[in-house]
Amino acid sequence: MAALAVSMGRSPETFVDNKRKDEIRMANIAAAQSVADAVRTSLGPKGMDKMISTASGEVIITNDGATILNKMEARQPAAKFLVELSKSQDVVAGDGTTTVVVIAGALLKASLDLLTSGIHPTIVSDSLHKASVKAVEILSAMAIPVELSDRDSLVKSASTSLNSKVVSQYSTLLAPLAVDAVLSVVDPDKPDLVDLRDIKVVKKLGGTIDDTEMVKGLVFDKKVSNGAGGPTRMENAKIGVIQFQISPPKTDIEQSIVVSDYLQMDRILKEERNYILGMIKKIKSAGCNVLLIQRASCILVIKDVERDEIEFITKTLNCLPISNIEHFRTEKLGNADLAEEIALGDGGKIVKITGIKDMGRTTSVLVRGSNQLVLDEAERSLHDALCVVRCLIELSRQLVAWAKVLQGMEGYCVKSFAEALEIIPCTLAENAGLNPITIVTELRNRHAQGEVNAGINVRKGQITNILKENVVQPLLVSTSAISLATECVRMILKIDDIVTVR
Repeated sequence: MAALAVSMGRSPETFVDNKRKDEIRMANIAAAQSVADAVRTSLGPKGMDKMISTASGEVIITNDGATILNKMEARQPAAKFLVELSKSQDVVAGDGTTTVVVIAGALLKASLDLLTSGIHPTIVSDSLHKASVKAVEILSAMAIPVELSDRDSLVKSASTSLNSKVVSQYSTLLAPLAVDAVLSVVDPDKPDLVDLRDIKVVKKLGGTIDDTEMVKGLVFDKKVSNGAGGPTRMENAKIGVIQFQISPPKTDIEQSIVVSDYLQMDRILKEERNYILGMIKKIKSAGCNVLLIQRASCILVIKDVERDEIEFITKTLNCLPISNIEHFRTEKLGNADLAEEIALGDGGKIVKITGIKDMGRTTSVLVRGSNQLVLDEAERSLHDALCVVRCLIELSRQLVAWAKVLQGMEGYCVKSFAEALEIIPCTLAENAGLNPITIVTELRNRHAQGEVNAGINVRKGQITNILKENVVQPLLVSTSAISLATECVRMILKIDDIVTVR
């Protein structure tokens, strides 16, 4: 019969084994889900913290998703996607790094159920893209515009970000500080373009987080170099930033000089001394009385300034870096009312430069902490709060309603993805020790009755109006989390084989 079929011009039916493709896809989804489950317990104000021990013996305590995943050594390729996803969310919005991974995990679980039902991965992927676009539209319609002048709303956004951190008890101090820091560097004509590199966070061990302050000027975690008895305080400071060493000149080629006579040695030392003295006289004649030296008399000197700090320093002081002693001019100096070394209560010292004339749009934040773990976590939390100020269950319900309008497989897929988004309120309830089924059911009911601002109050353990509780989040955090998670899940769904190249 087979020979007859071929002779009649019809090709024989061939069997294509898709088992390997399905196994690869399932393995990728399982690996990515395991990463999402690892950080899921860290979500929300009542989320657990993770203790990370590195190979070098360093210990980090944090519940920041980006930090946890960044330190995690993911070997499976699909699992690495979620690590990169968290980093992308950190770059785009600065906050929501745990949320984006949890959403991606929930979408993958929903996709797995759809694939098991026999729906083709391409249909699932395209439906997910449509659901993502619609979700961003819904979120944009729900958002409440915030003016830069509305400081209270900005503080609420920063507080929401800080409430899920280890240092949440200090949110009343850090949130206003983050808002004031961003407002001091933002250009009113270009409010969308805020460069967080203009905010320098200086960590100093000692004291408590209550001692954290914003300094309108420069702060250096260094002592004044006064080995020769130089001053530690200078009023009406004329500040020079130099990128050369105050030392005798060296030849461009390596060579050695053999000195056989003590008189010659004395002469060399005398010439070196005169050369350095000549440099100092040129600096002094330009009116400079505070010197910032990149590499390490009556001039206040701070040495060993890092190379990557030079741009921030010159922008703040509104001066120019000087790379050669011959270019030392008065017009290249910065002016400030006071530069002084300040002794802290625990024996440490810092240098503050305040009252800077024609100061650039920059600011410094001095973060204090009793130990290095708290100090590092305070810095990470402050970064998230700064990002939240920079940018600013209803979604699930509206997506389900929209899915009913769609035809065929797409409507079925979108409905599954909409239900998957309920992972966020479900996880918040779980981490707070509440009954997730009862809470999410009540939440659905409230939203169905038109209470669009109803949400989980984890402190009271009940459903309340989240807007009145001052729990707000920037639109960018939510939209980027949905968009990036969708993009990552679609990428994983499209993979049907792993090719190892040696």
